Amino acid sequence: MTAPYGGHEAPDGEDQKQGERTPSAADLAGAYAAKAGLHRHHDGRIDVLRSAGGVRGMLESILPGLVFLAYFTLAQDLVLAVVLSLVVAAVFVVVRLVGRTPPTQAFAGIIGIGVSAALALFTGRAENFYLYGFFTNGAYIVALVASVLLKWPLMGVIFGFLRNEGLHWRQNPVRARQYRLGTWIMVAVLGLRLIVQMPLYFMGDAGLTALGATRLLMGVPLYALGLWVAWLVTRPIGAPGPEGD
Repeated sequence: MTAPYGGHEAPDGEDQKQGERTPSAADLAGAYAAKAGLHRHHDGRIDVLRSAGGVRGMLESILPGLVFLAYFTLAQDLVLAVVLSLVVAAVFVVVRLVGRTPPTQAFAGIIGIGVSAALALFTGRAENFYLYGFFTNGAYIVALVASVLLKWPLMGVIFGFLRNEGLHWRQNPVRARQYRLGTWIMVAVLGLRLIVQMPLYFMGDAGLTALGATRLLMGVPLYALGLWVAWLVTRPIGAPGPEGD
């Protein structure tokens, strides 16, 4: 293989190094941002609906839990309520596979429902259907707080690539401060879920209906609202138009 080394062939080790370049922090951050599932319109506004998974993604997030809550409230049959929620989640996976669309979100949903169902069935307590969500919610809070403390606020990593800023915002104290604020907003959203829902969980059967209802209302809708607010407060200062990128 001839390379631009004055007409000489590059050493094999040099070719290997070029072909196996170690990913930089920017590469890793960009990959994370791409996997975060966030999107924006051509005019610079964040596409909240699409970022939340679109209509199908919202249904995949809401319906299994809604079916569980509705059936258990009416029939007080924990086993069948769990089975029905699993069936609904499985249907979404099958629909995505048949339609040849990425099934990642649906698979993640059925795994989450499966863990929740197992917790409820093994303990015999319907409220434990929502226990897994507390742990995942807490893990996200820890990750977001840690990112701020490490001076890599996750909203900056994600939004920075959506705005074509890359990681350059880290050298701008104002932009870094904005992205820290945006990250704290998402921490507040997740923290609010725990503040509202955990007391209902500890009420047992008496708080189950309210717990299920607040879980649905404070799920995708609250997440989407928090995401939109975080996007607004992290807009470049003095940017013309809706975003100015």
